[in-house]
Amino acid sequence: MKRLPQIVLDTNVLVAGLRSRNGASFQLLSRLTFSQFGLHLTVPLAMEYEDVLHRPGLLSLPVAAIDAVLDMVCAVAHQQDVHFLWRPQLRDPSDELVLEAAVNASADFLVTHNLRDFAAAGGFAVQVVTPGQFLKLLDGGAP
Repeated sequence: MKRLPQIVLDTNVLVAGLRSRNGASFQLLSRLTFSQFGLHLTVPLAMEYEDVLHRPGLLSLPVAAIDAVLDMVCAVAHQQDVHFLWRPQLRDPSDELVLEAAVNASADFLVTHNLRDFAAAGGFAVQVVTPGQFLKLLDGGAP
């Protein structure tokens, strides 16, 4: 049986997916319940998702809809304990939470819109890809 790709989502993927139904981020979020990949999440990263998505004016969705998406993400994700802190590796402390989750989960991919922000991830055997690149990979193409 083929192993599913294991991923961690950067917060910006959730934001982009909730802002527009037209992009790869929305398509990726739409596939969360289809068991095409394993999603990993730590408690600090879940709290980051919640903090960012609830910022006033960021999304034009009701709070209940945002909470439903967060609940769904938490329900389908594998809860990952943080055994090792790898900080500091990146410039942005919020990005550290994403990298930390990916490394502790032994994730194959860290999915983000900010590839340059995660340049240090290569040292941890985590491939950093955009949502579009990851979808191509899922659909049998090269990233």
